[in-house]
Amino acid sequence: MPQEFKRQYKEILEQYTLRQTEHNLYEGQNFSKQLIQKNISPEEVISIHKASLEEIIPDLPEDVSHSFDLLIEVMIRYGLALKEHQTLIKKQENIKMEMELAANVQQTLLKTKVPEMSGLDIGMISVPVKEMNGDYAHFLSDETSVGIAVADVIGKGIPAALCMSMIKYGMDSLSGAKTDPIIVLDVVNRIVEKSVSDSMFISMFYGRYETTESMFTYASAGHEPPLFYSAKNNEFTELQAKGLLLGVIPNVKYEQHSIVLEKGDFIVIMTDGVTECRSKEGFIEQKKVMEIIESVKEESAQSMVEYVFHKLEELQDFEQRDDFTLVIFKKM
Repeated sequence: MPQEFKRQYKEILEQYTLRQTEHNLYEGQNFSKQLIQKNISPEEVISIHKASLEEIIPDLPEDVSHSFDLLIEVMIRYGLALKEHQTLIKKQENIKMEMELAANVQQTLLKTKVPEMSGLDIGMISVPVKEMNGDYAHFLSDETSVGIAVADVIGKGIPAALCMSMIKYGMDSLSGAKTDPIIVLDVVNRIVEKSVSDSMFISMFYGRYETTESMFTYASAGHEPPLFYSAKNNEFTELQAKGLLLGVIPNVKYEQHSIVLEKGDFIVIMTDGVTECRSKEGFIEQKKVMEIIESVKEESAQSMVEYVFHKLEELQDFEQRDDFTLVIFKKM
């Protein structure tokens, strides 16, 4: 510590031992700012405090003087730990800033517009559990067709976001909404297989709705089976379609099926953030999810998806544990 600092500190300490006023304490607080600016360590401050006190009080008891030696040793370790802690906090702040930036880039890159289609009501909600979304939903549309891709990366953070960019690239390479679902999955699978690490697993569902025939054609790459609600029969059924996860092998044969929608029918496409919600009692059963959806079947598709999200959020005590994506196609 520079001699000037030692002199200043001794004067402040001496005045405080004589008067012990608020003004003396204020001077000490101001002096501490200078110590911080000069990056003077805690043990150095204690050392100068000890030397100053011994000059101010010549007959200072030896045991009191020795106690400062112990405090100096304690502060050496404390100072090192404090610096390490501050460094880690700074790194965390930098990582957080980078994640926020990456999340903004991801939102811009993967942004999709819900199309307006005659005779079809569409609702969509996608809520990430953290900054980066491991779910992906994307629409393709033309005058008479609308396609919907819903994908889920088994993983989180930057790697998941990079996987999503590969899927987006695959979707952008398609000719349009009339492409058969099995062709869509085949194209995306080949891109993912070449570009994504073997440690990443991606499920994906693709469906295409034709307004002229009210027909929904679909295929799946290991994704959660959507739910089909028949207004006539007042019941749900799963839309099953076999298919391997994306990126495992380059050549995969996917199944393609079709179903005709009648007025009031709707299809619920989701990720496992919907089907694997957990309350304190355990997993929320699919039957409960169906009941929640059915309770708002007369509402608009967008109102339905938002209600389902908030209801499941409530059942989980507002502790979302996974990315949540839900899309509803409703025949008007």
